[in-house]
Amino acid sequence: FTLDPMLSSLWHDPGEKSRLLRIAPVRIVLDAFEHFVQWMHRVYGRLLGWTLSEKRYRLWLPRPTPLHFVREKFAKRAIVRRMIITPRGIVLWAALGTFVVAIALLASGKIGTEFVPDVDQSWISLRLTTPPGISLENADQKTRQVEAALADITEVVATDVNIFGFDRNSVRIQLKLKDRDQRARSQKQIEQVIRDRIARIPGVTVSIGFNTPIFIAILGPDVEKLNAITTEMAAKIGQIPGIVDLETSMKPGTPALSIKPNTDVASDLGLSVARIGNALRPLVAGETVTYWLGPDGQNYEVNVQLPKSSRTVASDIGDLLLTTGKTMTDAGGMTVPQLVPLRQVATISTSESPNVIKRQDLQRRVAIYANVNGRPTGDVGKEVKRLVQARQESLPPGYRFDIGGQTEEQDQSAAAAGAALVLAIVFIYLILASQFASLLQPIAIMAALPFSLIGVLIALLLTGTTLNIFSVIGFLMLMGLVTKNAILLVDRANQRQREGLSRAAALLDAGQVRLRPILMTTAAMVFGMLPLAIGFGEGSEQQAPMGRAIIGGVLTSTLLSLLVVPVIYSYLDRWETLVKTWFSKGVERRAAREAREEERSPQRPDGRGRAQTPEPNADSFGGGAVASTESAGARGELNAALPRVGLHTIRPPRE
Repeated sequence: FTLDPMLSSLWHDPGEKSRLLRIAPVRIVLDAFEHFVQWMHRVYGRLLGWTLSEKRYRLWLPRPTPLHFVREKFAKRAIVRRMIITPRGIVLWAALGTFVVAIALLASGKIGTEFVPDVDQSWISLRLTTPPGISLENADQKTRQVEAALADITEVVATDVNIFGFDRNSVRIQLKLKDRDQRARSQKQIEQVIRDRIARIPGVTVSIGFNTPIFIAILGPDVEKLNAITTEMAAKIGQIPGIVDLETSMKPGTPALSIKPNTDVASDLGLSVARIGNALRPLVAGETVTYWLGPDGQNYEVNVQLPKSSRTVASDIGDLLLTTGKTMTDAGGMTVPQLVPLRQVATISTSESPNVIKRQDLQRRVAIYANVNGRPTGDVGKEVKRLVQARQESLPPGYRFDIGGQTEEQDQSAAAAGAALVLAIVFIYLILASQFASLLQPIAIMAALPFSLIGVLIALLLTGTTLNIFSVIGFLMLMGLVTKNAILLVDRANQRQREGLSRAAALLDAGQVRLRPILMTTAAMVFGMLPLAIGFGEGSEQQAPMGRAIIGGVLTSTLLSLLVVPVIYSYLDRWETLVKTWFSKGVERRAAREAREEERSPQRPDGRGRAQTPEPNADSFGGGAVASTESAGARGELNAALPRVGLHTIRPPRE
């Protein structure tokens, strides 16, 4: 409202004398656009004129009737009734039908939902899970088998391998792919090929990515019961279409030897638990006793440890000799410390040692993880959530599920978007009500908001886009964009009514005058969002839903608001006029009543209230009545001769 008027004053409309019109292609395009706009004016004028006309149409609708009435002689009269509908009613019912279709389309599940759309980043991260207790050499061998299986994938340009870097039983492989425009297959297609090839390698399971979208935690006190529930739920979740890379945190423990000392026997021999542990630690786990300076000038640790062949099975550990606190005489007569094998003072058994013990809310936790492929993440998450809710009812006391991952984030973002939508509608109404000085006209302007929903959903359905956080942001942006067309129509209609036109004539004039700017702003917005909606370059999968949602919502809201807004405005403006008339008549009646009451009750000469009327008597009744009548008549003649100011009557001061 500052730069545009200034530039318009300097750059006048060239009209038919413009030099650009001498260029044939430019002239053809401009003429075609002008013919299109004129055709739109004619079509829209006839359509809006029909909408605001007083025509009536008959409708024959079925009437809810009990079954035994249908069998009667006059069944048709009983089940059919006639109704009258106007063009404005047809428009409103058609608009309501489009909104119902939008809600039905959203509830049907034909449009997938997810928190954030998947992005082709030309980078794949693989996590290989190996059997517990595997050695470094065996893990390296398995990793080389995986590398050989993926060697002929031409889209891979670089590979980075990290064995046991993040976890004792996992291998992380990073794959760098070619740029998106240099390969025919998408990242999702390559990931599926990798899954199929690694599945043929025994002893290795693969999971792609860092944060899995499906995450379910099972909390409870007993580990065995948690493992049973986890196994059952994992089997059911694995049957849901789209679930891949299913795994649980219920991993087998690392093989270990459990040594339980016999305290009675050990104490008789002078052995304590700490002494037994200190004796076994350097033999089994190894201990650094000194450093050696090598020929290259580097210091190397010198570790003392039994050979691997002597510390593999329980019998080898049981043969280890421990020195007791007692002495004995050997065959040569020398006093030496008494040696006893470990099996005499302790019980040795095989066991498993858990790699990680996880807790949540002061309870043991076992989790289920899964990726999604081939379906929207939100749809799969809804099925998993329904499955979890059905199983929650039959869980033992003290056990519960906790859903996380993208399902939880999607629920939180949906709640936040709903709150933002409500606040946006409230703020828009407050601003419009203050600008138009009306409580009803903003409703006509905001009627264009629901009609943008059908365009958003149709655009997402036709382009195969999911309803995600970015498309929701685009819908929220529409709250401020789609009201501008309705503001132009309502403002022009109000202006023409103040100039003396009727309501219908003002709406027809507003439609014809405002049609061109509405079409121009809508076309500018659509073409401005078109590059974003097409999605050029890497990472465009996240921004494209927002552009598509805005384009679809702007188109449908513009087409529907050109007819629906004038219809709703005609109803609301009529109601507002009736309400103002009713209030104004009420004020006039109240003012007239107050005036009559003031005339009947004369004031004191000093102006301090009503004068006390003396009790009538036989001597003064007639004279008083005559004087009062004469006084009232004189006041009436004087009031009739004086002009009225507002609703109050000017009276002369009482003598």
